[in-house]
Amino acid sequence: MTGPADKELDFSAYKNFLLTERFTLQLRSEFFNLFNHTNFGLPNGTVTSSNFGVINSANAPREIQFALKLSF
Repeated sequence: MTGPADKELDFSAYKNFLLTERFTLQLRSEFFNLFNHTNFGLPNGTVTSSNFGVINSANAPREIQFALKLSF
């Protein structure tokens, strides 16, 4: 038995800022599941269960993270 397909688009963007000759500051953002599609889990595969074939879970929703990195 197979479950529904996952629809997920990840995106990241970053910008480097030159502070001095030796120091660079990087601002970065990362988006996981950018459009926030609902990705359902696998259906119950136990044949003797009354919930056979029922999907009771979903995968993680959209996640966004930001980072600031100083390189020297």
